[in-house]
Amino acid sequence: MTAAIKKVTSGVKGKSGGTAPTVAAGFAKALIELAVSKGADERQLRERAGLRPGDLADQDGRVPLAGHIALLKAAAELCHDPAFALRFGEAYSMPELSIVGLIGQSSGTVAEAYARAQHFSPLMIDTGDAGSGRFESVPCKDGVWMAVKGDIYLEHPQLAESAFARGMSYFTQMFPGRGYVKAVHFRHSEPSYRGEYERIFRCPIVFNSDRNAFLIDETFLSQELGAPNRYMLGVLSARAETLLKDLESTTTLKGRIESLLIPRLHTGDPGMDEIAKHLGFSRPTLYRKLKAEGLSYERILDDLRRTLAHRYLEKDELSVGETAHRLGFSDPTAFSRAFKRWTGASPGSRKKRTS
Repeated sequence: MTAAIKKVTSGVKGKSGGTAPTVAAGFAKALIELAVSKGADERQLRERAGLRPGDLADQDGRVPLAGHIALLKAAAELCHDPAFALRFGEAYSMPELSIVGLIGQSSGTVAEAYARAQHFSPLMIDTGDAGSGRFESVPCKDGVWMAVKGDIYLEHPQLAESAFARGMSYFTQMFPGRGYVKAVHFRHSEPSYRGEYERIFRCPIVFNSDRNAFLIDETFLSQELGAPNRYMLGVLSARAETLLKDLESTTTLKGRIESLLIPRLHTGDPGMDEIAKHLGFSRPTLYRKLKAEGLSYERILDDLRRTLAHRYLEKDELSVGETAHRLGFSDPTAFSRAFKRWTGASPGSRKKRTS
């Protein structure tokens, strides 16, 4: 697991015992930089958000979303600017904040960039709710709605303001004078600084809508972004997939169980009671949650051992006995029986093929 993700998100619990929502550290770092440039005190900003300097060292690391929201509110107060979130969106493009923006920049068309942003959206903001924070495009008679889902954007309008101002700045920079954006809708009520919205969006603006969305011309998604850099796209996508997997391991129940099991395997067969206790559940509650997801504790344990067995034998080049010990088997014979059940071959024969 990426150190920054594990460090900042470990121990941060959500309402249902899961990991709390997070945002990429690059957003919080840039927000602080902008607020300080406008006169805010950096120490006060960090204290309001509960952040330490080391929390922002890795651009791709994670910080609690609650801390980022606190930063947006503190910056508006300390800079005496209620429209600060809009200015933050204007000031920084997505490639400056997140690897997802760099991936979009390396794509060939708007549609390609949009699809990849959809896939990697949790790397920007992970709300802790399935589907929330992700994008959707919905065709209509007037064009296409490009919307972002989630009640958190209604509860905290500053998030919608910064995201949509950033999107609008991108549209106008990439396609100046083209007018692809036909309207913009917000779920929150009209603020006192509507004039700033009109300056930034320069199109019809609707508040108290049923969606947070841009209404765009249907030809927009087919527009080319320039010659795609396929090599850079491959490198960035591989890195993003790793980050996404690391993030999911801190947020999904299966991933959290695996994270608890790995350092305990060598002690033997970690009991379900122990893991349930560390997750803040009773054993029956954990059983019910796993069953609801079509999983079982025994299957997770068995699959994890199988995955690690391949890695230890092939990549780490451990002996059969060492591998059996690390995986918590009573002896190499028990491990060999399990390995043959998994693969149809003995661990010794696998060692010979890879040597």
